[in-house]
Amino acid sequence: MNSFGHRFTFTTFGESHGKALGCVVDGVPAGIKIDEEFIQSEMNRRKPGQNKYATARKESDSVEILSGVFEGITTGTPISMVIFNENQKSRDYSNVKDLFRPGHADFTYFNKYGIRDYRGGGRSSARETAARVAAGAIAKLLLNELGIKVQSGICEIDGIKATTYNFEEVNSSEIYALDKSVEQSQKDAILTAKNSHNSVGGVALINVSNCPVGLGEPIYFKLDSQLANAMMSINAVKAIEIGDGFESVKTKGFENNDEIRENGFKSNHSGGMLGGISNGENINFKVYFKPTPSIFIKQETVDIYNNEVECELKGRHDPCVAVRGSVVAESMTALVIADMLLLNMSSKIENVKKIYKN
Repeated sequence: MNSFGHRFTFTTFGESHGKALGCVVDGVPAGIKIDEEFIQSEMNRRKPGQNKYATARKESDSVEILSGVFEGITTGTPISMVIFNENQKSRDYSNVKDLFRPGHADFTYFNKYGIRDYRGGGRSSARETAARVAAGAIAKLLLNELGIKVQSGICEIDGIKATTYNFEEVNSSEIYALDKSVEQSQKDAILTAKNSHNSVGGVALINVSNCPVGLGEPIYFKLDSQLANAMMSINAVKAIEIGDGFESVKTKGFENNDEIRENGFKSNHSGGMLGGISNGENINFKVYFKPTPSIFIKQETVDIYNNEVECELKGRHDPCVAVRGSVVAESMTALVIADMLLLNMSSKIENVKKIYKN
């Protein structure tokens, strides 16, 4: 499936080494001012080739809006956007044309479809996520109308963990680090892996502030379950931890429960959600990215004829996919929240009456 969402939806298209990628965003209310500079700034945060901590592939990731906007305002019709690929080097993949790269989706795509685009993985490539960030920018413009803010940052690289989280520091960091005190160590870990032709994993922290109470559609479309669904759809993501997550299993009930007073919750161990519904506190969760599977060390594999061979990759790849992946996770979060906002509008009859009853 290439579409996501129920009320605020998007569909992406395109391949890593194809002519272009893009998306169609539907369900966007009419009357939202579209800030194209903001959309491009979001794309710039994810685009490759910006520094030595990312892939050397150079792409401007310029977005062209084709429909759904008139005189800078959304019309309520589908918004289609395209991002043209500019720096493909398909020849880098000629030596793995018939091989299954370890850690990649080559093996499963080929066995499922009987055919695969070997040029960077085609549709399975993380290049596809550029279109998600474009769609997420539209979602953010909707959230901005309600004062809802979605932020992300890196809290762990190669086991080096942040001890403080400062989202104000993120955009001034080349690796979107949340903690300046460990940023250089995290950078060093990335470069050490890169220089040894290897890669490292990392963890992104996502935070949603000023989110209203009531978002989430139990039982089978809970807010936390859809956030998990969205995160697990991102390339290289292997886990999501909501609120205290793994640490909560080490506590007793009295410690883990968030007590409530007239002015709100005394703590936020739940990560801003109870019963799959937002409770008005900040929504926060961590997203775990595995090491980039594209490494330049010989590895054992098989080819499409099941012959045992060696795989030696060429090309340009991120030594730590979590850095740019954090921007994708942030965008997907914005898309989930936007969808839930629109779904929640019909949860009470008084909400419906506000629109239709004179």
